[in-house]
Amino acid sequence: MTKYSFEREERKPLKKLKEFMEHNWNVGEKKKTGLKKGTEHAVLVGLIQRNQTEEQVEEYLDELEFLALTAGAKTVKRFTQKMDSPNPRTFVGKGKLEEVFDYIEWHEEINMVIFDDDLSGKQTSILEEFLKVKIIDRSSLILDIFASRAQTAQAKTQVELAQMQYMLPRLRGLWTHLERQRGGIGMRGPGEQEIETDRRIVRDKISKLKKKLEKIDQQNMTQRKNRGQLIRVGLVGYTNVGKSTLMNLLTKSEVFAENKLFATLDTTVRKAVWGAMPFLVSDTVGFIRKLPHHLVESFKSTLDEVRESDILIHVVDIAHPNHEDHIKTVNETLKDLGALDKPTLMVFNKIDLYRKKNFDLYLEAEVKEEIETNLQRNLQNVFDCENILISAIEKENIDGLREKMTKMIKEQYKVRYPYQSQRW
Repeated sequence: MTKYSFEREERKPLKKLKEFMEHNWNVGEKKKTGLKKGTEHAVLVGLIQRNQTEEQVEEYLDELEFLALTAGAKTVKRFTQKMDSPNPRTFVGKGKLEEVFDYIEWHEEINMVIFDDDLSGKQTSILEEFLKVKIIDRSSLILDIFASRAQTAQAKTQVELAQMQYMLPRLRGLWTHLERQRGGIGMRGPGEQEIETDRRIVRDKISKLKKKLEKIDQQNMTQRKNRGQLIRVGLVGYTNVGKSTLMNLLTKSEVFAENKLFATLDTTVRKAVWGAMPFLVSDTVGFIRKLPHHLVESFKSTLDEVRESDILIHVVDIAHPNHEDHIKTVNETLKDLGALDKPTLMVFNKIDLYRKKNFDLYLEAEVKEEIETNLQRNLQNVFDCENILISAIEKENIDGLREKMTKMIKEQYKVRYPYQSQRW
């Protein structure tokens, strides 16, 4: 292998801005029709930084692998390196970069390297030039999944806005073939002019998208006002914890549910009537660790349903080994939205999978019941919140969930209509 040098070399012009905007968000590089159907092969790269353990980083890479699978890519190999901070040019060290290059050389099916952190435009350009494959960071992977999942005009506009905001500081990497490489008069101008033109195009696009979102938000506010004074229940939680499946059980609807990340992007609101008590249930987009900032900002309007909910049902995957970190991530997002202090019921879903992972096959039923009782008591002590253990897919303990929800909804109606007699 030829020793790698970070000095600039003569190279072919990179893609123009239009091509970049059309294709950069599709991992499979299929124009406007979502992800490529054929499976792509990728390697994952993560850093073990200060205050992180190898076990934590492996869990993060597990999630990154699930993200890649959702986007249509199969993970072949993982690489990790201990560093205090990322290398400003190549993210990882020179030796690790050469190790990744050697592995790709011996495995021709690999056409993508996915990094578990955000990369700058400069880092992406250097890595693509050296590794000769597509370079994807965590944010661009999540944005790609959102782009493929978006169905409504609002979701598509929000994702496109996030893409443009993500792209703006990375435009310089598109025009490196126009930068001054050897010095001399007249070598700087063209590149700088092209970059400024591109920035102006993207800024104008961002401005138009924001105005379009404002118009959609006004329409949504009108819709919410027309829903009357019904109590609103919002389902929140980490992505892929079973919110949509639970939504279908509670409202007898057919909301799309799938065992993949971000199956739900658009907020779905359904009316439910238990006995004579009506209320609204909303299913929102799931949260995730390191969710791109621009994505959170652009989806603020969608998350208005969370802010305007009277009751929150925080769904947690109790079978996931990292469920406590998931709860922390969701609570931090709720805090940012100003919704952390709302009446909340924590629903620990997938108790059937928890049993399979943690219970001996021949354990007696009484012992299992005692363990689950202690588990529920410990969860309540740790998170200081009313909770219940259920299995949405197996429809287990749903009646108990309905009882707890009914009690909370009645209390909210009494607060809202203190002088009206209710017969619910």
